[in-house]
Amino acid sequence: MRKHEQPQQRRIRMHFILIAITLALVSGRIATVINPEGDSAFLSANDRSRWVSVAALVEKGTFAIDELIVIKTPKGHRLWDTIDKVRHVGPDGRLHYYSSKPTLLTTLIAGVYKALHWSTGLSMTDQPIYVPRMLLLLINVPTLALFLVTMMWTVERTDTTDFAKRLVVAAACFGTMLTPFAIALNNHLFAAAATSLTLWIYLRCCERIHDDFSSLTYMPRFWPWFVAGTSAAFTVACELPALSMFCLWGVLFAWEAPRSIPGFLLGAMIVAAGIFGTNYWAHQSWRTPYAHRGYGDVQDTFEWNVAAQDSEKAVADSLRDALRETQPLESAKSILVRSLFEGGYAIVAEFEQDGKFREIQYKVEQDPASKSGARWNLRSWDDWYEYPRSYWRSGNRRGVDLGEPSRAAYLFHATVGHYGLFSLTPIWILMPFGLAYRCLKGPGYERRLAVSVALSSLVCFAFYVARPEIDRNYGGVSICFRWMLWFAPLWLYGMLAEADSWSEKAVGRIMLGVLLAASVFSMSTSLDSPWQSPWLYRFASFLGWLS
Repeated sequence: MRKHEQPQQRRIRMHFILIAITLALVSGRIATVINPEGDSAFLSANDRSRWVSVAALVEKGTFAIDELIVIKTPKGHRLWDTIDKVRHVGPDGRLHYYSSKPTLLTTLIAGVYKALHWSTGLSMTDQPIYVPRMLLLLINVPTLALFLVTMMWTVERTDTTDFAKRLVVAAACFGTMLTPFAIALNNHLFAAAATSLTLWIYLRCCERIHDDFSSLTYMPRFWPWFVAGTSAAFTVACELPALSMFCLWGVLFAWEAPRSIPGFLLGAMIVAAGIFGTNYWAHQSWRTPYAHRGYGDVQDTFEWNVAAQDSEKAVADSLRDALRETQPLESAKSILVRSLFEGGYAIVAEFEQDGKFREIQYKVEQDPASKSGARWNLRSWDDWYEYPRSYWRSGNRRGVDLGEPSRAAYLFHATVGHYGLFSLTPIWILMPFGLAYRCLKGPGYERRLAVSVALSSLVCFAFYVARPEIDRNYGGVSICFRWMLWFAPLWLYGMLAEADSWSEKAVGRIMLGVLLAASVFSMSTSLDSPWQSPWLYRFASFLGWLS
């Protein structure tokens, strides 16, 4: 070994020790993870929505979760039920409940569960504590390892000080909120790992392309580009706003190596086929459940007078008679009428065709052009979140799910407030300055990458701040502003330059240690579950600062 390589080897050995400690810590938490009721390893409605879909797909052969969400424990707890579900007509023509989560990740996890179920005979419905723990060990721990190892090699490829490299790898292991999310089933860990893999491939390829010696022999035609396209697209499958960075990845790879385009696009196309194919398999629709939140075209218009003093049954009977005069419902075998929370009526009509029954939903609402109020429109139904006792109906949401009325307050709390990116993970303070430095100095491929990371970060954050009030909920009840977690590898890379600058002086190294320690503190307060309010939010509530 050459003398100048010895410090690097010692540093890499220390990196691997930190990674091993992180994986052991997460594995230990997974081995003991359990919900507050003590009857499953499901920590919230969010991960329960994925678990129930995985179990239904493997054990029942369907994405419909009706049979599982009604199961009760001896104490009467519905351990499989979740608020993150939708309802629509299934392949059998009947209304069924489904998980609202994207289907590609669910299908891949179901494949792992299928292998475990086949090899051991264990099922989640019989063992809702130990089987999910086994699956988390098989899935989350390798995924976390992929994130940490590729992040380590990314850090080692930069021309920064020994102190800065050690600090950033330590931050990746213990200083971000990804570590607590590794103990539960979620999309954020997978998105971050895929992003880290894409980042490492990009820097590795660019370094070899621009190296005077290796550039003569480094002429890959397919595999690096294919893997990069696959991982970049898989990030989108887990985090839809990552589409912005996916487009920028395509530009970055094409700029450095035009020959990368076919492999990159092929990898992305395979993932895209998986996204749309599994979604259609699950929902018989090319659009995700999130896109089914409205109503379709007007199918017919009819006259109907409703008296305010009539009973609910009288109103339903009268409306049913009026609907039978409309063309779409004249052949219906039965018509179920129920009130909508925000006005109008929901209709479920049953039809018979070739001896099979099919249910179709409609919405009845007053025609805005009707002066007398006696003319009504019959619309096709496309709001999968509208069903009896739906949590997402107006009036049923609670807490942060009500939405933040003020965009200014939302911007404050999402950055330096109780859900703040910088207040909960102070090490990110280095990131904007590090990215700004890399945008101006260094090799061209690093400058272009820094510009892309900064642009995508701003676009995604602005997207969430610009959302309607009902969607400004900080990501729901979780330990941080979780929608930006997939940026972790890009931000860790971005902060390297600033950490390098600070590490030149003793006071700078002390400050870096303080920022890392504060970030580790935040992370450690959340190791029991990622599905709880941030410690700053809980502390502010204790002080009475939040209503």
